Amino acid sequence: MNIENIEAFVYINHYGSFNKAADVLFLSQPTVTARIQSLERELDCRLFDRFGKQIHLTEKGKQFLPYAQQILQTYQKGKHHLHSKRATLGELRIGCTVSVSNYLMPHLLVGMSERFKDIKFKITTAPTDELAAKLSSGELDLAFVRKLMNPAFQSYPFFEDPIRLYVYKDHPLAAAGRASIRDIRHEKLIFFECGSLDWMRIHRVFESLEQPPNIVYQVDNSETAKKLVLRRAGIGFLPGLCVQQEAEAGLLVPVDVTETMGIALQTNLITLNGEHMDIAEALLDCGGLLVN
Repeated sequence: MNIENIEAFVYINHYGSFNKAADVLFLSQPTVTARIQSLERELDCRLFDRFGKQIHLTEKGKQFLPYAQQILQTYQKGKHHLHSKRATLGELRIGCTVSVSNYLMPHLLVGMSERFKDIKFKITTAPTDELAAKLSSGELDLAFVRKLMNPAFQSYPFFEDPIRLYVYKDHPLAAAGRASIRDIRHEKLIFFECGSLDWMRIHRVFESLEQPPNIVYQVDNSETAKKLVLRRAGIGFLPGLCVQQEAEAGLLVPVDVTETMGIALQTNLITLNGEHMDIAEALLDCGGLLVN
């Protein structure tokens, strides 16, 4: 019996959708469908009933589900037990997004090195989806990612980074410290796009205006966006970690925008279920000290 077919079955049940399961498994929807059809042939029964876009487990599917979950968990634990030996042999492979790599990892690694003196650290920087794939395949031991749902991972909330409007010193809004979306509708804006749903919320706030925002620069790197604001090319919404030093030095000034209050980037630490619990707890401890 093909383990990939069982994996597809478990994921489809978890997400309630062939399309969502395909996205998480980094496969096409036809490939996932083919895997279920192959599994149904092997078991000689139908596993899902389809009602339009909704799917439900058949009675046979419900009976098979706990066995499929156990098979998949046993396989994953066995596979990653082999890879986890790397950490005990002296190497821990950590994946992280760009912002975590730039602004958190230097501090975290110093603290971790003090706790685990015999371990060397290997850092891989990549987008969330790529990190999740590398963790699933055993190329990473842990990863810092944007919030995601995946039944194979244990996820720990790690850091919440508020997104605020930042202006350069001497900008008219710097003295006020507060503004509304209408107050900035004519300002030159620098938009840092990191591909998360949190940034989509920023975009939606501007939809209430009768005219689109004056976005002069749209960049995919927080450092580029920050330096454009420092050079007075415009103002922009940025994560707090990115501008911490410049804000403390008074070079950039946060401005509270009523309509965007409470929007923040959520970073989670993920591991494969049951793996590297001691390392994860140590990282969470270091993160708590860093935040506080």
